[in-house]
Amino acid sequence: MTEAIRLSKRLIELVGCSRREAELYIEGGWVTVDGVVVEEPQFKVLDEKVELLPDADLTKAEPVTLLLHQPAAPDSNKALAMISPATLSSDHREGMRPLKGHFVRLSTALPLQAGAAGLVVFTQDWRTLRKLTQDASKLEQEYIVEVAGEMAPHGLNRMNQGQTYKGQVLPPVKASWQNETRLRLAMKNPAPGHIASMCASVGLTILSMKRIRIGGVSMSKLPAGQWRYLAASEKF
Repeated sequence: MTEAIRLSKRLIELVGCSRREAELYIEGGWVTVDGVVVEEPQFKVLDEKVELLPDADLTKAEPVTLLLHQPAAPDSNKALAMISPATLSSDHREGMRPLKGHFVRLSTALPLQAGAAGLVVFTQDWRTLRKLTQDASKLEQEYIVEVAGEMAPHGLNRMNQGQTYKGQVLPPVKASWQNETRLRLAMKNPAPGHIASMCASVGLTILSMKRIRIGGVSMSKLPAGQWRYLAASEKF
């Protein structure tokens, strides 16, 4: 062979499939060139060894949703750049084959409170994105907040019942102590600065905070800067 051709064309010649089937095989990560998976149908090959993996599946890849443990206060524009095959949590690798197509056309919603770390969602699925935007007011978010200072008398009750702070009406939350310096707060769609204002209203200063849950989806034990796939059984 003297002229390079598209990988999809070579695969058609090898296995007798249609052009669309060849593209699905390649984009699904089922085709290797000299032993290396190539996911671009337009990739040019000459005399390299092209193989279709024995467990190849023609099912079109479903849109994915990725859950990132975002470190505190990064440049928000760089959060998406943290997601790559190399940062997939080692405890969550089984059952998923990271493909290049999983890292494109990702959208996000429900930003973290200012200065917070924790769960951030990136999704290709329009149904998930709609849930996180249109139903944001119904989705409970849970934060763990490290605080300093002495809480005002009945401060926890005031948080749970809602109060006014500097003319701002703060909605009630589910507040409880996790330990002597750490609060667990659950609330629906907190406005920017809500948690800081609420803590200040009862005499507490925030040292750090982390979002650990959105609706029915928890971040799980993800190390900072790593991500995992949303499981089929998980629902926001």
